[in-house]
Amino acid sequence: MQHHETQPLIAVSHGKGAWLYDQDGRRYLDAISSWWVNLFGHANPRINAALKDQLDRLEHAMLAGFTHEPVVELSEKLSALTHHALGHCFYASDGASAVEIALKMSFHAWRNAGLPDKQEFVCLKGSYHGETLGALTVTDVPLFRNAYGPLLRSSQVHVVASPDARQAKDGQSAADVARHAAQQLEALLQQRANQIACIIIEPLVQCATGMAMHDPVYLQEVHALCQRYQIHMVFDEIAVGCGRTGTFFACEQAQVWPDFLCLSKGISGGYLPLSLVMTSDAIYQVFYDTDVQRGFLHSHSYTGNPLACRAALATLAIFEEDKVLENNRLNAARLTTALAPLAEHDQVTHFRQRGMIWAFDAVLDQGNDGNNNASTFSRRFFATALQHELLLRPIGNTVYLMPPYILNAAEMDELAGKTLAVFERVMGAT
Repeated sequence: MQHHETQPLIAVSHGKGAWLYDQDGRRYLDAISSWWVNLFGHANPRINAALKDQLDRLEHAMLAGFTHEPVVELSEKLSALTHHALGHCFYASDGASAVEIALKMSFHAWRNAGLPDKQEFVCLKGSYHGETLGALTVTDVPLFRNAYGPLLRSSQVHVVASPDARQAKDGQSAADVARHAAQQLEALLQQRANQIACIIIEPLVQCATGMAMHDPVYLQEVHALCQRYQIHMVFDEIAVGCGRTGTFFACEQAQVWPDFLCLSKGISGGYLPLSLVMTSDAIYQVFYDTDVQRGFLHSHSYTGNPLACRAALATLAIFEEDKVLENNRLNAARLTTALAPLAEHDQVTHFRQRGMIWAFDAVLDQGNDGNNNASTFSRRFFATALQHELLLRPIGNTVYLMPPYILNAAEMDELAGKTLAVFERVMGAT
């Protein structure tokens, strides 16, 4: 709150394409997709048209004893994208709710299967999965956890090594780091498998901990361990799904499917709150019973909202009609080339890219408190970027780009050039 006394809020007037405009007519290239949600630009004509059509049909109806065409069609399309490995969808409104649902469903499924002692969860070091109490329990970011620690079931959560490729020592590959992290997980499972319900992972990129990227082999190794020790896999694809890592689902790059897959953020194109948990027929059958106590007990008033589902259907249609994944590969190569001066900068380390995510770490003077230096860097970078018509918001000393998928060549060159200019200005003042 105090920061806004010196860095006032930007009063947004409207958006168009990749740009946001404030009340004074200044514009900002939305290089982080408004916190990773806006895939196809602001005020996208095709998503707008779908919502306008839906407004004249049905704005909302409870999804208890009722259903409607948009939610059925969306569920079928998403299932087809998994080749029907995950054929059931449970809807909510935001990412944290989806994580809560997956955790509850895993625990309840084991209880229904006659294994009620499986009540513990596993998450990765540095992981972020949301800020409601259940999601916060499997979040390992002190900034978010510390104040609410007394409210969390911390004793029933195990934090295991991250496969973050930045940990590689001389001669090690990202795959080596991934396999070593999987070995540490197996040591835990050997001790606690009878008590552990599931492990939750952001596939390929741990976003909120600084865009920590890992090799797909980690997911393969963990999948094999989960099969061996009877542990559910939960993939949190809230940020990394919907094409962000190069495939529609990040886990496709490891050729494994989890027991539960959480989606939100980009699924509605950044228009309306929508989240869902996809799961398998095997999990569905565990809850299929005449006894209501064995049914999955969770509800949201706005579950499967028709407007949000129509936005999601329009988003999926753009993916298909515009061959988005193929075009993203070309655009990713162009922007990576344009960012080469940053990748080679002597004050940059760990330049990395996965699909439509770019990140690098600023080399800061640690001084007496490296955390404070990183926070100062982040705030200064954000403010300086705004002066250069960029919306960029670093995580500590990690600068990342997650732009919409619609940037043209000129916008990509502008983004790369201005990011370099901002970085050099901020580092020169540090």
